[in-house]
Amino acid sequence: MIELYTSPTPNGYKASVTLEELDMAYNVHVINLQEDDQKTPEFLAMNPNGRIPVIVDPDFDNLAIFETGAIMVHLAEKAGRLLPDSVDGRARVMSWLMFQMGGIGPMMGQANIFYRYFPEKVPSVISRFQLEVRRLLEVLDSHLAQYEYLADDFSIADIANWCWVRTAKWSGVESHDLEHLGRWLTAISARPKCQAGVKVPFDLAELTAGKDGADSFSKQAGKLVKS
Repeated sequence: MIELYTSPTPNGYKASVTLEELDMAYNVHVINLQEDDQKTPEFLAMNPNGRIPVIVDPDFDNLAIFETGAIMVHLAEKAGRLLPDSVDGRARVMSWLMFQMGGIGPMMGQANIFYRYFPEKVPSVISRFQLEVRRLLEVLDSHLAQYEYLADDFSIADIANWCWVRTAKWSGVESHDLEHLGRWLTAISARPKCQAGVKVPFDLAELTAGKDGADSFSKQAGKLVKS
């Protein structure tokens, strides 16, 4: 059984949603980022970079795998699903997976930090990252005008991008006018396994419900920026 070390973040969801969609059994180990669980010697032995998620695969001599792209590719290859065997199909999936890892994730992450968590609000910096996030969402929208999913069939590329894009409003970026992106978001959000995956290790929506909940979460997350 796969051992999953994770927290309720978009990157953490990328691993848990993939495991759910592949119907793989796994044990969840909650990593409390506010308590610096990710900086313990035990965790750093699995991921020297001190970031979640990490999986440990007993079928490969308890191999520890970190970085979400590596985790998703490993799981998809192991299951023989969500990543095509053909060279061209695989390349399309990998292209959109890397689009998320190199663009959507970093830009939304920085937008979150400066818009939500950073104590000093610098409008020009916030605007810079929000505008780039919006541009990337428009890239997705334009592509999805022609395709049902990012790489023909539903794949790990859709999972990776969805886990981040679904939270765009938290970054202060509106996307309600992007029709094709909205259609894609709705379709993936309706998938039961995706719904289950974003409740691992627990349902963050319950903690952030309402303004008080969102403010409290922002304050707690802000401590990570300062550390």
